[in-house]
Amino acid sequence: MLKYDSYDIVLQEIPNEISLCFTITGCQLACDGCHSEHLWNLKNGKRLSPDMFEKLLLKYCETITCVIFMGGEWCSADLLILLALAKKRFLKVALYTGLNEKQMQRKYPDLLANLDFIKTGKWISGLGGLGSSKTNQVLRNLKSGEILNKYFHH
Repeated sequence: MLKYDSYDIVLQEIPNEISLCFTITGCQLACDGCHSEHLWNLKNGKRLSPDMFEKLLLKYCETITCVIFMGGEWCSADLLILLALAKKRFLKVALYTGLNEKQMQRKYPDLLANLDFIKTGKWISGLGGLGSSKTNQVLRNLKSGEILNKYFHH
Protein backbone atom coordinates (compact mmCIF):
# COMPACT_ATOMS: atom_id res chain seq x y z
CA MET A 1 0.00 0.00 0.00
CA LEU A 2 1.36 3.39 -1.03
CA LYS A 3 1.45 5.86 1.86
CA TYR A 4 2.43 9.51 1.95
CA ASP A 5 3.69 11.76 4.71
CA SER A 6 2.76 15.07 3.10
CA TYR A 7 2.08 16.83 -0.18
CA ASP A 8 2.63 20.37 -1.39
CA ILE A 9 2.67 22.51 -4.52
CA VAL A 10 6.31 23.04 -5.49
CA LEU A 11 7.97 25.20 -8.12
CA GLN A 12 11.62 24.16 -8.06
CA GLU A 13 11.72 20.35 -8.22
CA ILE A 14 11.12 19.99 -11.98
CA PRO A 15 12.26 22.93 -14.16
CA ASN A 16 9.43 24.84 -15.83
CA GLU A 17 6.72 22.82 -14.06
CA ILE A 18 4.33 23.57 -11.20
CA SER A 19 4.11 20.28 -9.36
CA LEU A 20 1.97 18.53 -6.82
CA CYS A 21 4.65 16.74 -4.82
CA PHE A 22 4.09 13.76 -2.50
CA THR A 23 6.65 12.49 0.02
CA ILE A 24 6.13 8.74 0.19
CA THR A 25 6.86 6.66 3.30
CA GLY A 26 8.63 3.31 3.39
CA CYS A 27 12.00 4.18 1.84
CA GLN A 28 14.32 1.23 2.26
CA LEU A 29 17.59 2.93 1.27
CA ALA A 30 18.26 4.62 4.64
CA CYS A 31 20.88 7.00 3.22
CA ASP A 32 23.42 8.39 5.68
CA GLY A 33 22.61 12.03 6.35
CA CYS A 34 18.99 11.69 5.23
CA HIS A 35 16.99 14.70 6.43
CA SER A 36 13.74 12.69 6.45
CA GLU A 37 14.39 9.53 8.45
CA HIS A 38 10.72 9.39 9.44
CA LEU A 39 10.01 8.44 5.80
CA TRP A 40 11.84 5.14 6.26
CA ASN A 41 9.04 3.65 8.37
CA LEU A 42 6.32 1.89 6.33
CA LYS A 43 3.90 2.40 9.21
CA ASN A 44 4.12 6.20 8.98
CA GLY A 45 1.87 8.21 6.72
CA LYS A 46 -1.61 8.02 5.28
CA ARG A 47 -2.80 5.80 2.43
CA LEU A 48 -2.61 7.47 -0.96
CA SER A 49 -5.70 5.90 -2.49
CA PRO A 50 -6.68 6.48 -6.12
CA ASP A 51 -9.87 8.21 -4.91
CA MET A 52 -7.98 10.63 -2.66
CA PHE A 53 -5.38 11.23 -5.39
CA GLU A 54 -8.10 12.07 -7.94
CA LYS A 55 -9.71 14.52 -5.51
CA LEU A 56 -6.36 16.32 -5.15
CA LEU A 57 -5.86 16.38 -8.92
CA LEU A 58 -9.30 17.92 -9.33
CA LYS A 59 -8.61 20.46 -6.58
CA TYR A 60 -5.32 21.61 -8.16
CA CYS A 61 -6.05 20.97 -11.85
CA GLU A 62 -5.99 24.68 -12.72
CA THR A 63 -2.61 25.14 -11.01
CA ILE A 64 -0.37 22.12 -11.60
CA THR A 65 1.37 20.76 -14.70
CA CYS A 66 3.17 17.82 -13.07
CA VAL A 67 2.92 15.33 -10.21
CA ILE A 68 6.06 14.23 -8.33
CA PHE A 69 6.46 11.20 -6.11
CA MET A 70 9.43 11.39 -3.79
CA GLY A 71 9.87 7.66 -3.48
CA GLY A 72 7.31 4.94 -3.88
CA GLU A 73 8.89 2.68 -6.47
CA TRP A 74 8.69 -0.14 -3.91
CA CYS A 75 4.89 0.02 -4.40
CA SER A 76 5.11 0.10 -8.19
CA ALA A 77 1.69 -1.46 -8.88
CA ASP A 78 -0.04 1.22 -6.77
CA LEU A 79 2.14 3.95 -8.25
CA LEU A 80 1.32 2.87 -11.81
CA ILE A 81 -2.39 3.36 -11.09
CA LEU A 82 -1.74 6.92 -9.88
CA LEU A 83 0.51 7.69 -12.85
CA ALA A 84 -2.29 6.62 -15.20
CA LEU A 85 -4.76 8.89 -13.39
CA ALA A 86 -2.40 11.85 -13.72
CA LYS A 87 -1.74 11.10 -17.39
CA LYS A 88 -5.50 11.04 -18.05
CA ARG A 89 -5.52 14.68 -16.96
CA PHE A 90 -2.57 15.41 -19.26
CA LEU A 91 -0.21 15.98 -16.35
CA LYS A 92 3.48 15.10 -16.47
CA VAL A 93 4.77 12.69 -13.85
CA ALA A 94 8.08 12.43 -12.03
CA LEU A 95 9.76 10.12 -9.54
CA TYR A 96 12.61 10.86 -7.17
CA THR A 97 14.46 7.68 -6.23
CA GLY A 98 17.74 6.78 -4.58
CA LEU A 99 18.21 4.00 -7.12
CA ASN A 100 20.13 4.62 -10.31
CA GLU A 101 18.52 4.45 -13.75
CA LYS A 102 19.94 1.01 -14.50
CA GLN A 103 18.48 -0.37 -11.25
CA MET A 104 15.12 1.20 -12.11
CA GLN A 105 15.21 -0.37 -15.57
CA ARG A 106 15.99 -3.78 -14.11
CA LYS A 107 13.58 -3.70 -11.15
CA TYR A 108 10.76 -1.40 -12.32
CA PRO A 109 10.74 -1.18 -16.15
CA ASP A 110 6.96 -0.55 -16.35
CA LEU A 111 7.27 2.33 -13.92
CA LEU A 112 10.19 3.86 -15.78
CA ALA A 113 8.30 3.60 -19.08
CA ASN A 114 5.41 5.64 -17.67
CA LEU A 115 7.41 8.57 -16.25
CA ASP A 116 8.26 11.89 -17.85
CA PHE A 117 11.05 12.77 -15.40
CA ILE A 118 13.23 10.82 -13.00
CA LYS A 119 15.70 11.96 -10.40
CA THR A 120 18.08 9.13 -9.57
CA GLY A 121 20.93 8.65 -7.13
CA LYS A 122 21.24 7.87 -3.48
CA TRP A 123 21.79 10.87 -1.20
CA ILE A 124 25.50 11.21 -0.37
CA SER A 125 25.97 14.30 1.77
CA GLY A 126 29.59 14.83 0.72
CA LEU A 127 28.52 15.05 -2.92
CA GLY A 128 25.47 17.25 -2.42
CA GLY A 129 22.26 17.51 -4.40
CA LEU A 130 21.44 18.66 -7.91
CA GLY A 131 22.98 22.08 -7.32
CA SER A 132 26.42 20.58 -6.69
CA SER A 133 28.87 19.94 -9.52
CA LYS A 134 30.08 16.88 -7.55
CA THR A 135 26.65 15.25 -7.14
CA ASN A 136 25.95 11.66 -8.05
CA GLN A 137 22.28 12.54 -8.55
CA VAL A 138 20.77 13.06 -12.00
CA LEU A 139 17.46 14.63 -13.00
CA ARG A 140 16.51 13.45 -16.49
CA ASN A 141 13.69 14.30 -18.85
CA LEU A 142 12.87 10.77 -20.00
CA LYS A 143 11.05 11.96 -23.12
CA SER A 144 13.94 14.03 -24.51
CA GLY A 145 16.83 12.36 -22.68
CA GLU A 146 18.04 15.77 -21.48
CA ILE A 147 19.82 15.91 -18.13
CA LEU A 148 18.32 18.82 -16.19
CA ASN A 149 20.95 19.29 -13.47
CA LYS A 150 22.15 22.52 -15.10
CA TYR A 151 18.93 24.24 -13.97
CA PHE A 152 20.02 23.83 -10.34
CA HIS A 153 23.55 25.26 -10.65
CA HIS A 154 23.98 28.83 -9.48
